[in-house]
Amino acid sequence: MSKIHVTTTVNGDEVEFLADPRESLLDCLRDHLGLTGSKEGCGTGDCGACSVTLDGTLVCSCLVLGVEAEGRRVATIEGMAEGNALHPLQRKFLEHAALQCGFCTPGILVAAKALLEKNPDPTETEVRYWLAGNLCRCTGYDKIIRAVLDAAAEMRQEAA
Repeated sequence: MSKIHVTTTVNGDEVEFLADPRESLLDCLRDHLGLTGSKEGCGTGDCGACSVTLDGTLVCSCLVLGVEAEGRRVATIEGMAEGNALHPLQRKFLEHAALQCGFCTPGILVAAKALLEKNPDPTETEVRYWLAGNLCRCTGYDKIIRAVLDAAAEMRQEAA
């Protein structure tokens, strides 16, 4: 099968790659663009380890075809920090020790950022609901929830 030329914007930069029409966006990000932060945990959209945003909508990149990114905006964990300055969510994850092995962390951070962009003042229940699609086998989630709520508070304070 012939490959398809894809032009898209990833983390603010226009990129091009050749994709097999059956290839997932996750595989294209990792194999063609060298963006290995998103992980394949299940390949069925059940774990959230591969979470990215596509035109601002949170998606499991293992369920999206790479060719579907044509002309669209993709945001991955690699685009979260600005240079050496960590995003508040990343800092709070470190401060709250909200990660252990780190495999799920990129997907959770991308999902949490998407939440805070839609709702800058979520309740604990809303954070738990929003992150329900992201599985972590190492932590008890409480530190993750606390880190997200703390980052949200800091971001609201900075915006004021």
